[in-house]
Amino acid sequence: MAEFRDKLILVKVLLSNMQIIKVKPSINWFLTKYMAKFNLLNVDGQLIIHSHLPSVNSKAFTRFINEHLLARTEGPSHAQISLTNACPQKCEFCYNKGRNGELLNTTEIKQVIQDLKKMGVFWLGFTGGEPLLNKDIVEIVRSVGDDCAIKLFTTGYNLTEELAAELKKAGLLYVSISLDHWEEEEHDRIRGSIGAFRTAQRAIDIFKSIGVHVSVSSVISREMLQGDQVQEFLKFLISIGIHEAWLSEAKPTVEALWNKSAVFTEEERLSLVSLQDKYNKEGKITVNYLGHFEGGEHFGCNAGNKMIYLDAFGEVSPCVFTPMTFGNIRDKQVQTLFSEMKEYFPSESCCFINKNYELVKKYYKGQSPISKEDTMKMMKEVRFGPLSVFSRLYYKRRNMGE
Repeated sequence: MAEFRDKLILVKVLLSNMQIIKVKPSINWFLTKYMAKFNLLNVDGQLIIHSHLPSVNSKAFTRFINEHLLARTEGPSHAQISLTNACPQKCEFCYNKGRNGELLNTTEIKQVIQDLKKMGVFWLGFTGGEPLLNKDIVEIVRSVGDDCAIKLFTTGYNLTEELAAELKKAGLLYVSISLDHWEEEEHDRIRGSIGAFRTAQRAIDIFKSIGVHVSVSSVISREMLQGDQVQEFLKFLISIGIHEAWLSEAKPTVEALWNKSAVFTEEERLSLVSLQDKYNKEGKITVNYLGHFEGGEHFGCNAGNKMIYLDAFGEVSPCVFTPMTFGNIRDKQVQTLFSEMKEYFPSESCCFINKNYELVKKYYKGQSPISKEDTMKMMKEVRFGPLSVFSRLYYKRRNMGE
């Protein structure tokens, strides 16, 4: 009965935004079926499907409908910005490992945020390094405005109750805290930092106490998957009252993972998709697996097409997991860099880096990201596969001239 009530509320909220009725029926049907796989959470008045989408009763969700589903903007919908490369932890799978340069200052970050919003971004993730080490993080969050969902990816390091309250007041909607294991010693080992587990737990407690949507960002290892430990981990997250488990496997972004054995097979991906659906039906926690979102049966990989990443030094990449650059925002406007990048990224039904890490390995010269010159050479060798189900529906309308 509770599940039916949630679905009814979702339909009513969606229909209350009359613009959605103008969206192509096949796309509306796809979105309705997709969102129905998740529980609708009410967190401090925000009605949330999961943290990769804005709350459905927000201005950001309305922008998703108006700017992307109706106006068909060419710009990105999602963006991530690294606020610093500094971090107290030493994860083997860190996607920003080895990057360096002159850090973007606060003025530059705030300007690029407004530029990204003008391009169509309605969901913005702040990452690092550890973003809480940026002394101006509250000012940066406040500058975003109330028509763009904000998600913070953090280890919890440097968090205080006062800072958490200021971030919420400034407009923070989602926080995703890094936690990879339910055992303290194992999580600390994975993160290369003694005390990482307790830091994460304290951050969870603080953010939960002030009414922020709290997810745990977890890198699932093949050992956990094969040992049937993912369920044990999810049961632990349920026991501590987490809203959402945001799951991903370690991506072959760094040299240590550039081998076939490090990349999940399609069978393994589907096993996590099945696990996600099982737990979402039970309704005790939202499970949001990246491989489900970017699978060919749903939205596919939108790196460089509807997703853009800016590292802490201003380099523009297709997503956080792709160690390549299409240029720096100090040399060209982000709008120009994105348009140039999108020419190479038509979107497809599987993760770009999972498919193309061997090409990254080929052009890697000991520095991350690989240079723009080598990025251009690499992209000439990339071959994209078929579009995802959503992309076929989305682009079919354009091809028909509607």
